Amino acid sequence: MAQLTDDCFAFSGPLMPLDEAERLIRERVSPVAETETVPLIEARDRVMAADVRAPVSLPPFDNSAVDGYAVRHADLTPDAETALTVTERVLAGHGSAVTLASGAAVRIFTGAPMPAGADTVFMQEDVRVDGARVVVPPGLKPGANRRLAGEDIAAGDVALSAGTLLGAQHIALAAAVGLTSLPVRRRLRVAIFSTGDEVVEPGAARGPSAIFDANRYLLREMLARFGCTVSDLGILRDDPAVLAAALREAAARHDLVLTSGGVSTGEADHMRDALAGVGALTFWRLGIKPGRPVAMGVIQSAGGQQAAFVGLPGNPVAAFVTFARVVRPLLLQLAGAQSPAPEPMSVVAAFSYRKKKGRREYVRVSLRRRADGDHDAIKHPQDGAGIITSLTQTDGLLELPDDMTELKPGMRVGFLSYAALLG
Repeated sequence: MAQLTDDCFAFSGPLMPLDEAERLIRERVSPVAETETVPLIEARDRVMAADVRAPVSLPPFDNSAVDGYAVRHADLTPDAETALTVTERVLAGHGSAVTLASGAAVRIFTGAPMPAGADTVFMQEDVRVDGARVVVPPGLKPGANRRLAGEDIAAGDVALSAGTLLGAQHIALAAAVGLTSLPVRRRLRVAIFSTGDEVVEPGAARGPSAIFDANRYLLREMLARFGCTVSDLGILRDDPAVLAAALREAAARHDLVLTSGGVSTGEADHMRDALAGVGALTFWRLGIKPGRPVAMGVIQSAGGQQAAFVGLPGNPVAAFVTFARVVRPLLLQLAGAQSPAPEPMSVVAAFSYRKKKGRREYVRVSLRRRADGDHDAIKHPQDGAGIITSLTQTDGLLELPDDMTELKPGMRVGFLSYAALLG
C-alpha cells in the first residue's frame, strides 16, 4: 500500500497555499513499493521502477541518413565538381563487401551501413549521374548525412531512468535497443465515489430535486490517463455512518480514495465528520478557486492498511480544477513518477478580472490567434463552478498568481491547456 504519514498534510493556517500543498506531497508521500515486469505492449502509462541500460548502441553501426552516394571526403575537389566511379550498390539490411577505394562512390540507401572508408553521403537529388560515374558538387561538409554508431545512445548508457512515466516514445526507444519488457511499479489502485442525496446515476429515474452524477465519470476518465486501476463505488448518501464504513472498507484495497461532494461547510456535508472516525483529516481548505473546500487526509482500514484520501468539491468544474492541481501531483508521487508540473504558456488577456489576494485562481478561457502569432485569452461568459459547458467550450485555464488582485486587458498571463493539465 501507499506509505504516508498522518501529519503529511498538516497545516495550521486558514487557507493552505497551493504551492505548500504540492511541496508537502513531494516531501512526505512515498511511492508504492511493489514492482513487476511487463511486456512492452503493456508498458504505456506505467512508471519505471529502476534504471534500464541499453544492451546495444543505437544505431548499432554507421549508416546513411539519406538515399544517395557514399564517398570519401578526402577525394572531393574543394571548389569544383568531382566525378567518382560508382562501384557498388548497398541497400538497407545489407552490408558492403569491399572497402571504398580512392576516387570511387557507392550508391547507398537510407539506413544502409556505411561502406568501410566512406565518411560522407551526398543526397541523390544533389548529384548528377553520368553513365557509370556520379558527379558531386563542392561544398559538402565532412560527415554530412552519415549517422554514427551510438550517436542516439551508446551501449551501457541509461536508456530509461527510474521514475519515467512511459509514453509511446519511451516504448519505441526500448524496442529500438532490443528490450522486450520493462520493470515498472504496479498500477495505483484508486477508489472513487460520489456523495449526496441529490445525486443519481445517469439513466436512472430522476426526481424533481435530483441531478445526474457527472463527477464519477469525469474522475474515472482523468484517472485513466494515469494508468490507474479504478474501483467505482457508486453514489453514497449523506449519512456519516455509511460514509465512514465505505471509507474504511475502501482503504483496505486501495492506495487512494477519491470522493466528490460533502466537504464544504453545509449541515449536510458529512464527509469531514465521517473521515474523523476512520482516519485523519489534516486540511480541507486550499487557497484555490474554484475548489477551495478540497480535503486531504489519511484513512486507516480495519486491518491497519493505510490509504490517502482526497475529497473534491461537488461542483464539476471545481472537481476538474482540483483534480488537475491537487490529485495529479499526488498520483504522480504515489506512482513514483518524475514528472514536472505543466509549464504555463504566455498569452495576452483580452478581458478585465478582479480577484482576492492570497489564492490561486483558474479562469476558463478560449484562445484566439493574432496576426502577429501571439494569442489572446478570451474569458468564458459564465464563471459558475457547476457550468460543465465552460470546460467543453474553452481551451484551458488562465492561472492567476496568488498575489495578483487585478487582471487588465493586454497583460501577459500564464495559460494551461486541458491537455497539459491532465498529462
